[in-house]
Amino acid sequence: MNVTQKGITTSAHGDILADTTVMDWLDVGGGTHFQVLRLCEQTGQWALYVHMAPGARFQAHRHEGTGQFFVTKGELIYDAGRAKPGTYGFEPIFGTHVDAHCVEETEMLFLGEGAVTYFKEDGSVDYVFNARTLGDALAQQKKSS
Repeated sequence: MNVTQKGITTSAHGDILADTTVMDWLDVGGGTHFQVLRLCEQTGQWALYVHMAPGARFQAHRHEGTGQFFVTKGELIYDAGRAKPGTYGFEPIFGTHVDAHCVEETEMLFLGEGAVTYFKEDGSVDYVFNARTLGDALAQQKKSS
């Protein structure tokens, strides 16, 4: 899915420049917002700038592909420890996290590959997040604006 976004410039050769100072935020609930910097259904890759309000948390989830993040503001607290500004993190395939949250306003760059499966409290699958569902959410947001 190809969704044109404010703040994204692409070249004929495939270069991408994303200006986060003018891009819109996608509200994903629970006090968390994403700026979608890049997504590719062919490779399953996606790049996000993430903003978490104080007290925001991600529900339990499992990475079906790898994830990498770099915290720029605040502190991400999760199963592996605490990630303060300047911290790089790598999340392996099938890495499972039951508690990922922040106490203070937190921002990070997140690079994902493949899907992330989110679970309900009873352990059943709630939803699956990937490049396609992210593109669909962007298209829906654009349609309703």
